Amino acid sequence: MQIIDAAVRVIMERGLADTRISDIAERAGVSPALVLYYFDSKDKVLSEALTYANEGFYLRISREILRLPSAREQLIRLIELSTPGLDAMDHQWDDEYILWLELYIRALRDPEMAKDREALDRRWHSVITEIILNGQQQKEFPEGDPDEAALRLRALMDGMSILLVLRDTDMTPERMRDACIDYAAHLIGFEVPERATAKS
Repeated sequence: MQIIDAAVRVIMERGLADTRISDIAERAGVSPALVLYYFDSKDKVLSEALTYANEGFYLRISREILRLPSAREQLIRLIELSTPGLDAMDHQWDDEYILWLELYIRALRDPEMAKDREALDRRWHSVITEIILNGQQQKEFPEGDPDEAALRLRALMDGMSILLVLRDTDMTPERMRDACIDYAAHLIGFEVPERATAKS
């Protein structure tokens, strides 16, 4: 935990390419040998850091989403929780998205990192799919292919998240949230409540 927290901070500041094992060790207050004892490389540290961050994200999802009574409310809340910067007081998820960008870059050329990326993305995909499928089973959503709907929705969410993390001037958290909710409603087949489309 201590080493992973240190790695996240250093990678956030310098990027993975400019991060050294010795930098992580110094930030964690341990020896480089100890870092290498637990992690074979910087890439492995990045994968573990993202896995750790993801566990926190899914724990938050289970707390906030599963208590909501309808699949529509669950999906809307999932979109809100997945929008970087929507909660001005919560910077944790912004950090996680930056780690994701580092992982995507490494996955282009590293087969092991590509496997880690795919496993993490599959879990994200399954969360969206399950909400849609539950809504269909409860007759809240019309019949359709939940897997295909999840793929299209997460592609939009991931793409807009990247624009937010890159500080694109055309994208705001509110614009992402509203666009993703509107698209989900059109794609899956449900009505958007006024409270979800109101601008912050």
